[in-house]
Amino acid sequence: MFKYLIRKTLGWLLMIFLATNIAYFLAATFLDPRSNYIGRRPPLSNDQINAMLEPYNLSPETPLLERWWTWLTNILLHWDWGRSPVGDFVNDQISYRIWVSAQLLLLSTILSIVIGVAVGVYTASHQYKWGDRVWQGISIVAMNTHVVVASIVVVAIALWINEATGSRIFYVVGASSLGVEGFANKLLDALQHLILPTISLVFISYAGYHMTQRTLLLDNLNADYVRTARAKGLTRQQAIRKHALRTSIIPVATSVAFSVPGIFTGAVMTERIFGWNGMGQYFLETISKNDINGAVGVAAFGAAMTAVSAVLADLVVVALDPRVRVS
Repeated sequence: MFKYLIRKTLGWLLMIFLATNIAYFLAATFLDPRSNYIGRRPPLSNDQINAMLEPYNLSPETPLLERWWTWLTNILLHWDWGRSPVGDFVNDQISYRIWVSAQLLLLSTILSIVIGVAVGVYTASHQYKWGDRVWQGISIVAMNTHVVVASIVVVAIALWINEATGSRIFYVVGASSLGVEGFANKLLDALQHLILPTISLVFISYAGYHMTQRTLLLDNLNADYVRTARAKGLTRQQAIRKHALRTSIIPVATSVAFSVPGIFTGAVMTERIFGWNGMGQYFLETISKNDINGAVGVAAFGAAMTAVSAVLADLVVVALDPRVRVS
């Protein structure tokens, strides 16, 4: 297993290196950092703009290969991912926004998985009964509800609760409040800011896991190994929990592992609605501002998360399915 992980990691490191360098050449070709200075009053000449971009290794007057080599050596020797056209350090932006996205999305992802799988197991084991039909109806509504609509409804309910109680229980915008002191107060403040986007994300996300888990579990309920377990004296619930669920949850666990990159960059609308400056918001900013180094940094982070997801998916399959042996 250890040799396999080493080999897998080295292969993914090569893929990350190639993908990141390709992303750099594409970004440097199609993004124009000079657009951030065009339209200023008084207007700046091309020479002035290039002189301002030159210290950031972004001047189009410098040959592309020379800029690429400077960018690459700075990363390999100093772990310096460069600056934006206005001088912001990419390292600082990404390190801050990763934490913001993790706060916003990790909890909602975990809750979505747990709720979705639990509801999927319940509905599959109670097929066509009242609970199955009710949950399917809720999940169908959730799957067809846009995150903007879900967020607006959640915000409206929260504002109504705040007004009815006469106190600010829920915060709509931002990740935290200024001037909060003490661990307990900071924790409470973080929860007050976190609960609304978490509810909206869980509502639109759990349904996919529910439907997937229900379908896969139904496919395994009548399998030979499940009937054999029942014949040996296990109850229906025991056979589901010990045998059918373990097999049917493997594809769900694999899809969860590969959703890791989307956890950090996929909640663009949620971050915008609730005022969280995470990786999704940063990715949009890098494109709108023609930020070559920032866009490449986001692409590299996404490639790294994909590699982590691939390794996690293999480990999950090995852990859940004893029939799998990695040589």
